[in-house]
Parts: sequence; structure tokens; C-alpha cells
Amino acid sequence: MKSEDRSVMRVLAGEKLWPPPIWMMRQAGRYLPEYREVRKQAKNFLEFCYNPDLATEVTLQPIRRYGFDASILFSDIFVVPDAIGYPVRFEEGRGPVLEPLSSHLIDQLDQAKAEDHLKPVIETVSRLRRDLPVETTLLGFCGAPWTVACYSVAGHTTPDQTAARIGSYRDPELLGRFIDHLITASIAYLVRQLDAGADAVQIFDTWAGVLDDAGFRRWSIEPTKAIVSGVKAQRPNAKIIGFPKASSARLKLFIEETGVDAIGLDWTAPDSIALDIQKRVPIQGNLDPMRLVAGGPALDEGVDHILETLGNGPLIFNLGHGVTPDADPDNVARMVERVRGAK
Repeated sequence: MKSEDRSVMRVLAGEKLWPPPIWMMRQAGRYLPEYREVRKQAKNFLEFCYNPDLATEVTLQPIRRYGFDASILFSDIFVVPDAIGYPVRFEEGRGPVLEPLSSHLIDQLDQAKAEDHLKPVIETVSRLRRDLPVETTLLGFCGAPWTVACYSVAGHTTPDQTAARIGSYRDPELLGRFIDHLITASIAYLVRQLDAGADAVQIFDTWAGVLDDAGFRRWSIEPTKAIVSGVKAQRPNAKIIGFPKASSARLKLFIEETGVDAIGLDWTAPDSIALDIQKRVPIQGNLDPMRLVAGGPALDEGVDHILETLGNGPLIFNLGHGVTPDADPDNVARMVERVRGAK
């Protein structure tokens, strides 16, 4: 089967399918007991991401359990700064911790390190394409530079990314230097994923929505545009999904400026905006992950509303953000069954 014959790829090419294909962001994760068992085998989270045996296994788990139409590489957005020499670690109960951004740290970054450092991740991509069902789309990804950089300014995340926003105003030159390094590394990383067997890639800009208009252009649109154009300059047929979370009012501008082929919607996107965007590019989303936690009628109603509202155009059914650890695996099965059984 050619990649363009896979259902998710057909939608990314603009085709409407019924029922729509389905996958979930963070579908390989802590809500699954089999994931938690494998996780115990790694000393820390980065080691987990760099172990092809473990990363391949947990990526395949939700495909075996639910038969999703797409599988997304199990890795993390912080392997990119880690690969070029930016100090990154994960702390239990706290998540990613980076050294606070400084000119000294940026001077030490080395793009030449990235290829060798990321070989285990690329090996995982190759194994996944070999081991996945032939009809399953394989998605690669990277974090958008702004979202990655948010964790570097103060060394960790802050509410509404206040530290990163203040840093972007006080020293935009310093932040811009780091962003440029992330752009360069991300382009090479996505191209390697595509060459290793990924059918398409997604750029996650989880913190795009905290920016004002000027900041959104400078820190979300411009870096994403640079990555999209850089990847397509080398792989013109690449399909790239953008996901600028909490940016509904700016999605039209984002699409026009960045050149992404499809857009991921979070659960706060109004139906009117979603329908307008769907006239321009295929859309992906956008069930509230908390409906998946709640289950029952709330889950059914959320699924049905998306199918009824957005099902007349190119749609990839997904959550509006990643599945959370407290989601019941049975609720995931219920969601998949309801989408697949839609009349």
C-alpha cells in the first residue's frame, strides 16, 4: 500500500471519508496499564525515548488495543534541544527541566551533534513502519520552537508561560538565537523521520495561545513557517499538520502564513471557526479530553457533535489535546466504536 492510500493520508490530501479516520494525541501513554509496565524498564524518561525497543513497543500498544488509523512516534519534544547540547532533564512529578536560557548556553549548542544523538529515535521510526499494519499511517512530530523555548527561559514551565513572555519582551535577541537553533534542528529531524518511514509529521505549538498578536507572529508563525518551508524544500510532497493550541481566532492567518497542510483544533475552537478553516485545509480534532475522562453520555454527545458538525468535510477525528493519565481505557474503546459506527 502506498502512503497516500492510507485513510489519514487521504484526508490530509483533502478527501472526505466517512466515518472519518481516528487517532489520539498521546495515545501511547500512562492511561494504559501496559504502557506503565514498559515504562518501569527505563531509568528516566529521556532514556525511555532513546530506547528503540521500548519506544517501539509503547507506540504499537494502542494500535493493537484500538486499531487507530494513525500511530504517532513515541518520543518527546525535548529530544531536539537535548540533541544539540542544551541541558535537559525530567524530574518525577515536575516534568521537563531545562537550564535557564543564557548566551553562554547558546554559544555551546552544536547542530553537528544532532544526527548521531537522534539515531535511536530514527531507528524507532524505521521499526514502526516495518511493524505497523500496512494500512496505518505513521506520524512523526516535533515541538514548535516557541513551545520548546518556553521551558528554557526560567528553566521550567510557569503559569501562562509568564517567564517566557517576559523574556521575549526583555531580550528578544537572546530568545531569537535559541529559536533559530531549534528551527534548524527541527527541519533536519523531521526530514529524517520522513525518510525513515513517517507518512506525515505534526508540529506541536502547545503554548501558542498565550502570545499577543505581535508575539504570535514573531514566535509562533515565523518559526513554524521556517520549518514548513525548510522541510518542503527538501521533501516537497511532505504533509505537515500544525497544532497551535488555543489560537482559534488566528488560525486563518496561521494557515496562510505557515503553509501547513492541515490544522489541529483544540476543544475550545468554536464550530463557526472550525467550519471556516475546514474550507481551507483538512482539520483534526477536537474532542475535549475531559469528555473522555467523564465517559458516558458526555462522551457520546461530544463525539456525535463533532461528527455531525464537521463530518461533511475532510476530518481526522482526534482529541483537542493529549489524552490524560486518568482516562479510562474502556472510554477510549467506546469513543473509537462510536466514531467507527457513525451512520
